[in-house]
Parts: sequence; C-alpha cells; structure tokens
Amino acid sequence: MNDDKHHWIGFDLGGTKMLAVVFDENFEPIGRARKKTKGHEGMQTGLKRINAVIAEALADANLEAEEIGGLGIGCPGPLNLKKRTIREAPNLGWKNVPIGDSIRDEFGFHVTVANDVDAGVFGEYTFGAGKGARCVVGIFPGTGVGGGCVYDGKLIRGANCTCMEIGHIPIVPDGPLDGLGNRGSLESVASRLAIAGKAAQACYRGAAPVLREKAGTDLSDIRSGALADSIAGGDMAVQAIVEKAAIYMASAVVTVVNLLAPEKVIFGGGLIEAMADTILPIVEKSARQRVLPSLRNVFEIVEATLGDDAGVMGAAALARQEVLQK
Repeated sequence: MNDDKHHWIGFDLGGTKMLAVVFDENFEPIGRARKKTKGHEGMQTGLKRINAVIAEALADANLEAEEIGGLGIGCPGPLNLKKRTIREAPNLGWKNVPIGDSIRDEFGFHVTVANDVDAGVFGEYTFGAGKGARCVVGIFPGTGVGGGCVYDGKLIRGANCTCMEIGHIPIVPDGPLDGLGNRGSLESVASRLAIAGKAAQACYRGAAPVLREKAGTDLSDIRSGALADSIAGGDMAVQAIVEKAAIYMASAVVTVVNLLAPEKVIFGGGLIEAMADTILPIVEKSARQRVLPSLRNVFEIVEATLGDDAGVMGAAALARQEVLQK
C-alpha cells in the first residue's frame, strides 16, 4: 500500500439506509453521505446509488479515490466472500449482486465485503465496548437476531460464507416458526418482531392499554420505543413479554459462553438501546446461573457503545486489516 493512502471508507448497506463515512488515519470521520434505500429497486440502479453515495462522501472529505487505502461494506443477507457478492438480500429484492466488483470498477481501490452484523461487531471489538478483549460475541435483536464473533482479532467466518447465525439457534422445542420456517429459534421468540407480535395480542386482549393508546395493534407501529414507553407507563403484560424474551436471550448467551468463553458479550440494536435496563440484567443473571461453573466469571454482558457508526467503523477497519495483511 502506498504511504499516502491513509484514508479508509466504511459503508453500511442497511435495510433502510445507505451510509458512507470516510475516516482519516486515526479513524476520525472526515466525510460522510447518507441516502435512504429504495425497496426492490433494480440491482443496477441500486449499485449506481451505492457508488453515488461513495462519491458524495469523498467529495465531503475533499479527497480523490486515489487517496483511499480501501473500502469495507457491510451488507445484509448471505454472502459469497471470495467473489465479494451478495447471494441474496430479500429486503432489497436482490440476488447474486457483484457489489465488490461494482465499487472496485468505479473507484479502483480495494473493497472488502462483510455481513452487516459482522461489521458492527468488529467495530465494537476494535473501537467500542469490546476493545481490548481477546474474544467478543455480539448479539443484536431486531427484526431477526443477528450475531457475530471476533476471536484473536479475526472475525469467525466460514471458508466462503458468514456464520454465527445466533438468531437460528434452537431455543424452544416445537416453538413458533421463524422467518425460515424453523420452530423455536431465538429469532422466533426473542426478536423485536416476536416481542411486538405478542404485545399486539396483549393489546387486543385489553392487557396493554398504554401500548394500545400510543401505538395501536399494527406491528409496524410497535417499535422499540413504543414498547419501552408501554413498560414505563405500567403495562405489566408487555413487561412480562420482554422479560421472557430476555430469558430466551440468556439461553443463547449460555450456548456461546460454553463454546467460546468470550470476555465480552455485546448486545446492541434499537431494542437494546430502548430497554437495556430492563433486558440486560435479566440476561446476565440467568446466563450466569446456567453456564458451566468454571465459566461463570469469565464474561461480561455489555451494551454496544458506537450506535449507528459501529457498522461503518467496523467495515472500514476490516478493509484496513485486509489490505495491511496482504
């Protein structure tokens, strides 16, 4: 790598946004651009919009592409890591997307493609709540439940695919169906969507009057903030639903602690941001009671600290790691 290429770009291709941030050699942000994603727009149109956001971030940083050491992009869905392609992004309606080649052909710099949750966990490991730990596991409840792990500075991944699908760990035998049609996974019982579904039923039964007044019974309106407000307003039925979900999350923690003995288990995402004080103490108490006695004191349950910047910081750091190790 040329000595003058000390700048890095992180890109977060989320379900609702495209965010590009340019970082200097100290990983301080010096330029950024953001656009909303457009559901089920054509692949070529989407790739052009991604490149346009990158170009806008470069302009904001007053840099040329030749001054960039590399770009990392966090993408939803399963990936082909060797070809740097998205196998499928259901929320965007894309399949077999050559996202790495598209950016490389446009700008000429190195491109690292990673899963969006992996990028966020790597960001927390490098700069945030997991800094200084040997092993970090991230658990991010949302529409599903994302997971990732960094061990000795490296993301745990398959030879050509992402892994750490914590949301699909079986938790409840013969439990409800998840998005893939499997019964009783963590996603099916502890995602924000699962919690909101049960809360909506409580509204229908008249057991959650505060939530009904604030959000109604439409799942799209029962967001994390509405659930938190419901509990703060005294909806005991909603509090019980969230606490039960926290017990299920603890089951996943027990699994990863018994397998990996991480020093830090980081919880993040909107659900945790809204209700960390409700969820995390229950997760910690339940998990610590159930892991092997020899592992009871090796881990901490902590909240993510980087917020929306975790993904872009982690993606950029992954690109730097990949370039410097060449």
